[in-house]
Parts: sequence; C-alpha cells; structure tokens
Amino acid sequence: MAEVTNELMYELLKRFHQRFDKLDLSIGELKSEMQSMRGTLVSVQQDIHNIYGVLGRHETRLDRIENRLELRELAEAQARFDPHP
Repeated sequence: MAEVTNELMYELLKRFHQRFDKLDLSIGELKSEMQSMRGTLVSVQQDIHNIYGVLGRHETRLDRIENRLELRELAEAQARFDPHP
C-alpha cells in the first residue's frame, strides 16, 4: 500500500480545489441558463395572457353581433305578418 505523505495529501487537495473551481463555474452557468429560461417562461405567460384578452374582446364582439342578428331576424319574421309593409 502506498505511503500517505504530506506531499500526496497536498496534491490531492490541489486536485480537489481544481475540481471545485470547475464545479463552481458549471453551477454558475446553470444558474444563468435557468434565469434565461425563467425569463422566457414569463414572456410566454404574458403572451398567453394577452391572447386571452384578445379572445375575450372577440367573444364580446361576437355576442353583440349575434344579438343584433337575432333582433334583425325577429324583425324580419315579424314583418312577414304585418299587413302594412
């Protein structure tokens, strides 16, 4: 079995230090990517919210148009029974 010396321990600690530095860099990159993804998700959520708003306005307009058409259809149907055109 190899003898454990101070030089061996020092070399092992240096390697650990290098690995931890690489790990810190990788974690920093992951955090940056996560922040970017979070921003993208917020943007998508806002777009969906805007689409729902537009759909709501279109639905309101269609309801008004349908109401007008029904009133016109009722008036046209009633006009057929009026003796005075």
